[in-house]
Amino acid sequence: MLDIGWSELLVVAIVAIVVVGPKDLPKLMRTVGFYVGKARRAAADFQRQFNEAIAESEADEVRKNLEAIRANMGPAPDLNQPIGKPLMTGPSAPAETDFVTPPEEPALPEPPAKETTAKKAPAKKKAPAKKKPRAAKKAAKADDSGESKP
Repeated sequence: MLDIGWSELLVVAIVAIVVVGPKDLPKLMRTVGFYVGKARRAAADFQRQFNEAIAESEADEVRKNLEAIRANMGPAPDLNQPIGKPLMTGPSAPAETDFVTPPEEPALPEPPAKETTAKKAPAKKKAPAKKKPRAAKKAAKADDSGESKP
């Protein structure tokens, strides 16, 4: 992109006014804008086509790699084959595969017995004293003071 400062732009504007004249300057600016827009669209179109060509060449490479992989795999496996037989076999794979059972794990030893010692019985807690209702407290106070009951 062009690095044009304000001073250069001002010089170009003054030269354009002097050479073209103030009457024809708007028409000139419109024409210049039209051609600049055309150039930008052409550059964007070129860039888009270039990117599409790159993407297409990459797609071709991927397609060629897939075809090479398919050629090395051999014929497609028969999916209607019984499950007990392997679907894919290589040159070193046996014709039939024996199913191997995992080895049994040895039994773990019993944990040592814990020694039992005589435990003391926990001390019993005393039950909290029952609270008297308020009316009973007032009656007890009245009895102590020698007053009559209400």
